[in-house]
Amino acid sequence: MSKKCLTVDDSKAVRMIVKKAFTDFDLEICEGTNGVEGLAAASKENPDLILLDITMPVMDGIEMLTKLKADNSLKHIPVIMLTAEAGKETVLKIAKIGIRDYIVKPFSEETLIEKVGRVIDLRPISETQEKRRKLTDPLNIMLVEDKPAIAEQFRTGFSYPSWKVNVVSSTGEAIDTAQETQQDVVIISLSLPHDSGIELFRILRSNPRHKYTPIFALIVKTDTHEQARAQDTGFTNIVTKPVDFHELETKIANAANLDTSEKYFMFDKDYLLISLPENPSNHSINEVNGFLREKITKAVDNGFRKVVVDVHTLEALNMNVVKFMLDAMKYCQELTLKCYVVGNERIDQEAKAFEESKGWKVFTSVEAALET
Repeated sequence: MSKKCLTVDDSKAVRMIVKKAFTDFDLEICEGTNGVEGLAAASKENPDLILLDITMPVMDGIEMLTKLKADNSLKHIPVIMLTAEAGKETVLKIAKIGIRDYIVKPFSEETLIEKVGRVIDLRPISETQEKRRKLTDPLNIMLVEDKPAIAEQFRTGFSYPSWKVNVVSSTGEAIDTAQETQQDVVIISLSLPHDSGIELFRILRSNPRHKYTPIFALIVKTDTHEQARAQDTGFTNIVTKPVDFHELETKIANAANLDTSEKYFMFDKDYLLISLPENPSNHSINEVNGFLREKITKAVDNGFRKVVVDVHTLEALNMNVVKFMLDAMKYCQELTLKCYVVGNERIDQEAKAFEESKGWKVFTSVEAALET
């Protein structure tokens, strides 16, 4: 559920700054221009946080804060005061009444986000959107690595052209880049000098913008001690060198909650094509199984009458693949769809054991299956 913040300030410019600062977050902003409006809005909206200016007409912030804390139904709402004065007397006065924090004007968006993020849970909008991004959608990946050869491998290693790799060689560059552009995934080499990779992880995690960003640790495969330390620190996952980019793409897709169904499912003309990779792992089979019923149902919704399961790249049928094919046929039968299997000669031979009892018929091509 979205969080809600009430900003009470007579300055339209300040209210606009607050709105702009949180455009990338799942945070609803309500407004009031003075203490009277603020109290009414607090009662009506029941916000998770109030940003309250001190100097306002009609009713100032201190009077509103006093009334707020005297109301049993409102006193639980945390308040961050906005003040043009950093004087000890002012701070002590509002602290006695009860505030969570204060911000001195003028302030930056980053300061505002940091202070608010300490009080309420800020989630980037991208994480709360119902529609999941696809594998082929743009993705910002920041690699923090000081070795040029490794950096070049990452620039050219991914199979998706829309995945942009931003390479930086120091923690300072990484912090600046993360502030300028929202990163979808961060990969930090733990071979950076002076243990700065671990420190960078902690800095990024303390920033509300990156509290939920997947952050991977890049470590030599044989360095089990460093891998254990990365896990204890709280990294999202570990990438080992030499890098298997196919495996890394899967880890990134899982961590960034990408829709991976397009690797296996394709709607073409009047049929649904389901393709398994050459050497399907248990993870691949589980992944495709997770989409199976949804995609077959969608095929019916779209008026399709045929489903083709393409396993021609497989060298052999194992029990996981067989179970998957049986499940696909079962779902198709339930929805009166025709289901065809496309394989090679070896798959055809192995499938004959199932053909009589399961109704399998293996075709040599998609075209041959669709002609029947």
